Amino acid sequence: MRPKEFAMPDSVELITYADRLGGDLPGLLDVLTGPLAGLFGGVHILPFYTPFDGADAGFDPRDHTEVDPRLGTWADVAAIAKDHDVMVDVIVNHVSSTSPTFLDWLAKGADSAYDGMFLTLDGAFPDGATEADLTRIYRPRPGLPFTPYTTGDGSKRLVWTTFTPQQIDIDIHHPATRDYLLRILDTLARAGVTQVRMDAVGYAVKTPGTTSFMTPETFVFIDEMAAWSRERGLEVLVEVHSYYQRQIEIAAQVDRVYDFALPPLILHALTAGDVEPLLAWMRIRPLNAVTVLDTHDGIGVIDVGADADDRSRPGLLAPEQIDQLVERMHDNSGGTSRLATGAAASNVDLYQVNSTFYDALGQDDDRYLAARALQFWAPGRPQVYYVGLLAGANDVDLLRRTSVGRDVNRHYYTREEIDSDLQRPVVRALFALIRLRNAHPAFDGEFEIDAAGSVLTATWTAGEEYARIDIDAASGEGTVMWTEDGAPRTSGLLALGG
Repeated sequence: MRPKEFAMPDSVELITYADRLGGDLPGLLDVLTGPLAGLFGGVHILPFYTPFDGADAGFDPRDHTEVDPRLGTWADVAAIAKDHDVMVDVIVNHVSSTSPTFLDWLAKGADSAYDGMFLTLDGAFPDGATEADLTRIYRPRPGLPFTPYTTGDGSKRLVWTTFTPQQIDIDIHHPATRDYLLRILDTLARAGVTQVRMDAVGYAVKTPGTTSFMTPETFVFIDEMAAWSRERGLEVLVEVHSYYQRQIEIAAQVDRVYDFALPPLILHALTAGDVEPLLAWMRIRPLNAVTVLDTHDGIGVIDVGADADDRSRPGLLAPEQIDQLVERMHDNSGGTSRLATGAAASNVDLYQVNSTFYDALGQDDDRYLAARALQFWAPGRPQVYYVGLLAGANDVDLLRRTSVGRDVNRHYYTREEIDSDLQRPVVRALFALIRLRNAHPAFDGEFEIDAAGSVLTATWTAGEEYARIDIDAASGEGTVMWTEDGAPRTSGLLALGG
C-alpha cells in the first residue's frame, strides 16, 4: 500500500539520471529515501543501460537488458521499485552503433542472423527513392537521416540514423527486432518496473512516400507495443513532440501522453503577461497527460507552433509570439541558453531551447513557483526534473566541457550541493507545493480554470475540500488557498516554504 502522503492517484513523480543525482543506482535510492523521503510516489530513471554515457547520454543503448555495471544491477532497480513506481525508457527506434547485433551485421552482411534488422536506404525504399521521397522525410535535425557504414566485405551501406550517426534505426517489423523488444519488456517487468516511456516512437515506422513520422502505421505499432506492455503489467507513456492536435489524437489511443505544449504556454504567460493561449489549451488538452515543465531535453516550441505538414493549420502561439518567447528565454538566462541552443553548441534539435526552467524565467522565485503551481494544478500526472526540483541554473561549465547543448540542463549534483539547495526558500516552497499536490483530497475531485485579465484562477474541489491558486501572470505573484482540517488556509507561494 502506498503511504498516505501519496493519497492522490496522480502524485508527483521525479525525473532523474542515476549518475547525476546520487552517482549511481544505490546512490539514487539513498537520495530518494534520505533528503527526498516522502516527496515522490514515482521516479522516472533515465537510461541506465550499457552504455549510460554514450553518444546521447544513455539513449543509444547496446542492449536494454543490461544495466551498466558502473551504475549498479537490476537488483538495485528492484530496490527502488519496492517503494516507488518506477518508469524507464524503451528506445524503440534505434540501438547503439556499438551494439553486438549491429556489429555482427556489419561484419557478416547477408550471412548475419540480424540481416534486415537495421534499416538501410535500400531496405526502407525497396523500389527506390526519388528526391521528393527523401526530402519528405521528417527529421528534427538538419540533413537526411542516413550515415554511410563500411561492411565486412568493404562495401558501403547507407544506414538510417534519425538522430546521430551512432544511433542506428531498427526495422520494427523484423523478427529479431520483435524478439529484442519483447526481451526488454520481460526484463523490465521482472525488475518491478511499472511504467515504460516509449522514446522516439514517432519515428519508429518508415513508410515510403510519407514523412515517416506519426503515420497511421506508427499508431498501429504504438497499439502493438502498448498491448505487449499491458500483458506484462506495464503502463505506457508515449513521447512525441508534434503539432498539438496530433497530441490530442495520440492521447486517445494510449495510457499516457506528455503535455509538451504546457511548458512554452506557461512561459509565454509569465513572460508576456498573456494568459489567453494557456487558458485556451487548458480547455481542450487531454486529461491522461503527464505534465512537465522541464526534462532531460530542451524546452520545446514545436508543440505550440503551426502544423509542420500543413502551415495553414495554426498553432497555439503565432510565429511572432514564439520568436519573442525564445528571445525572452535567452535574455532571462543572461544569454547562457543562447550558447547552448542551435549550432552554437552542436545542438542539432531544431525545435528546442536548451535551458533550465529556472533560468528561462530569469531566476525569478515568484514566477518559478507560479509556473510549478500551474503545472501541478493542471489535470494529469506531474513530473519534476531533478534540476528543476532544486531550481538549478544553467551549467555553463559542463556545456563548455562537452559542447553538448542539452548538458546545460544536466548538472551533476554532489550530496553537498543537494543539502545546500534544500535550504533555499524557493526549493522549500516547491517541496511544500509537491506535498500539497500529493495529499490534498481536492485533487481527486472536479477541476475548473478561468481568467480575469492577467490573473488565472485554477480550482480543484471535492465536497467541502478545495485547493485553489490565483496566478497574476503580469506580476508573477501567486496565492494558494486550500482547506486543512476543515479550516481555510491562504499563503503566498514563496511563503509556503516557511
